[in-house]
Amino acid sequence: MPSTEVVAGSTARPIHPTLMCFPIACFVGTLLTDITYWRTAEMMWSDFSSWLITVGVILAWLAAILGLIDMTGHRYALDRRLRWAYRIGNLIVLVLATLNAFVHTHDAWTSVVPWGLTLSVITVVVLVCTAPMGWAALYRREVMVTPVLVTPTDVRPTVTPRVTP
Repeated sequence: MPSTEVVAGSTARPIHPTLMCFPIACFVGTLLTDITYWRTAEMMWSDFSSWLITVGVILAWLAAILGLIDMTGHRYALDRRLRWAYRIGNLIVLVLATLNAFVHTHDAWTSVVPWGLTLSVITVVVLVCTAPMGWAALYRREVMVTPVLVTPTDVRPTVTPRVTP
């Protein structure tokens, strides 16, 4: 007589959140170095901002590609509306950060004040808005439970260990 068993498994882990930590750190670092340059006018801080935003944009584009793979592979436990809000928010961050990288190619003062600093602030604000959605998608992962029909022919005989006297 057939019976049913429940097989539990989980989907593969998303790659996007692991890689996304680095651009977030670079974008927040860019904001901090932009603020420091605005207050001190020390050229070193403008250089730091340029390097941080460049590395952040390169890694963010790589994370975006991996995020698309993760989203299409259904590795996130988000409903459709939140998934689209997360995608759009990250796309806005990518566009703003890429634009900010181009702004930071100007000479020191005009690369930071006012547009570089403004774009850095907006980028970090959008990141703060999208980060909870990313964390929710990662830590509200659902375990897939699939009922499996087991027939008597599928049952393998159990082997009992031989006890020696």
